[in-house]
Amino acid sequence: MTYSELSNLIFEKQSYLCVGLDTDPRKLPQHLLIESDPVFAFNKAIIDATADLAVAYKPNIAFYEAQGARGWESLQKTLDYIPANCFTIADAKRGDIGNTSDLYARAFFDPTAAGLSFDSVTVAPYMGQDSVVPFLAYEGKWVILLALTSNPGSADFQRQQVGDQELFEVVIETAHTWAGPDKLMFVVGATQADELGRIREIAPDNFLLVPGVGAQGAVWKKCPCVV
Repeated sequence: MTYSELSNLIFEKQSYLCVGLDTDPRKLPQHLLIESDPVFAFNKAIIDATADLAVAYKPNIAFYEAQGARGWESLQKTLDYIPANCFTIADAKRGDIGNTSDLYARAFFDPTAAGLSFDSVTVAPYMGQDSVVPFLAYEGKWVILLALTSNPGSADFQRQQVGDQELFEVVIETAHTWAGPDKLMFVVGATQADELGRIREIAPDNFLLVPGVGAQGAVWKKCPCVV
């Protein structure tokens, strides 16, 4: 999905909603447990209920990996079921050197590999440029780089001073030398709403993924900067 296509989708739906699919089999409604694939049945119901409003769907890959082959099957079925006019995010938080990152990218972007074809994947930037570039090599695919996350421990490193900046600001500025806003987004936790103004100054044209509304304690405020 291109930058303009994603922008048009937001305007068409008059929505910035991204729906997380962090489906824990241990917490599914009892009536779904009789289904042949309870996780997919739950995801299908969520997608059916939100497809008219959702711009994006974001399966958290850990919830599927923890189930082994069965979980990957549920993930594949879920991805196939998401409407074609929705942006898809593999919330995998990958990041490793060279050929390992290349294989991570293949897993989520190349349907001839693992069978998956997400529009984007979340990536941790800690290991630097060579851990991110393999994900940027795919035409029409996006990297969503962790910048300032919603968890309490984000301050341990992301808020550390580096000269006259905080580390998350250095990450955003450095990442701009790797790719433009047509391939690169940033994760900014909704619990960090006070910093959105600063981040918009550094990244005026990039889409931002702003998770954390709900269980993590953030309150939704309409903001023209989120996917």
